[in-house]
Amino acid sequence: MVELDLQRASTAPAPGDAAFLRWCELALRQRRGDSELTIRLVDEPEARALNHTYRHKDYATNVLSFPAEVPNELLDIPLLGDLVICTQVVAREAGEQGKALDAHWAHLVIHGCLHLLGFDHIEDEEAEEMESLEQELLAELGYPDPYADDDTDPINPDAPKEHE
Repeated sequence: MVELDLQRASTAPAPGDAAFLRWCELALRQRRGDSELTIRLVDEPEARALNHTYRHKDYATNVLSFPAEVPNELLDIPLLGDLVICTQVVAREAGEQGKALDAHWAHLVIHGCLHLLGFDHIEDEEAEEMESLEQELLAELGYPDPYADDDTDPINPDAPKEHE
């Protein structure tokens, strides 16, 4: 079971609660046991401030993942962490990349959830594994490959297709 705390701190349009839960459940189904996470939908000033504070990058990014730091004696609790998603950046990127808005939302939620599970894309081999899983999960939803025929990184389109 996935317990999702969805915080809507932005007034910009975003998918409904059921869509977020569905995407999280799909991304987290490989995890045994329950999962708890928070998704906070924010506007650009908050996304920019968090990105600056935690990644030392002075721009609003689409999704930030904050895995829970759980002490070893509490490792069996279901808390995974938090995702912060900037509604305006998601909408702008979908338009710029010619992607369906719903597909881009699904991709970013799944991408963030995989980060909470420990996946990363810093090294090429890790990136290939993470991207492959994203492609598989998005295909189950009927969405196209977000990485197909693209020379840019869909998670950070301002950067060349090399992962941060």
